[in-house]
Amino acid sequence: MIHNDVLRSLRYLIKANDAKMADIIALSGLTVAPAAIATYVKKEDEAGFALCPQPVLAHFLDGLVIERRGRDDSRPAQPIELPVTNNTILKKLRVAFELKEDDLHAILKSVDFPVSKPELSALFRKVGHDNYRACGDQLLRNFLKGLTQRVRG
Repeated sequence: MIHNDVLRSLRYLIKANDAKMADIIALSGLTVAPAAIATYVKKEDEAGFALCPQPVLAHFLDGLVIERRGRDDSRPAQPIELPVTNNTILKKLRVAFELKEDDLHAILKSVDFPVSKPELSALFRKVGHDNYRACGDQLLRNFLKGLTQRVRG
């Protein structure tokens, strides 16, 4: 999935404007102008569209975790995880919205995209693990859709 689609979906999910998105990114240590955010959330065929760089999405996801869960001052800040894969996005959203395995199953089932427990746990394994599985665009798209329905009602 292109990062612009993810950013656009998350913007709708948390009901944020460009300034709020810039504030969330700033929580993780990167400064981005709201005008730049506006170019990232435009559709591909709109004038002024720009591809969202990986560091911006990575900082946004980390900032979203800090925004929703708070900053842990007892530990040093984690380095930004690049490249940003669908698995990384799924992991960060799981942490930010405090989702358990049952919640993930319920979210995917609510959009008629059921995934078995072993398949789901394989998405959260380390790259190189025998049971690691890359998260596909369709799964991430359906997860974002289900999470939006859950959060926004």
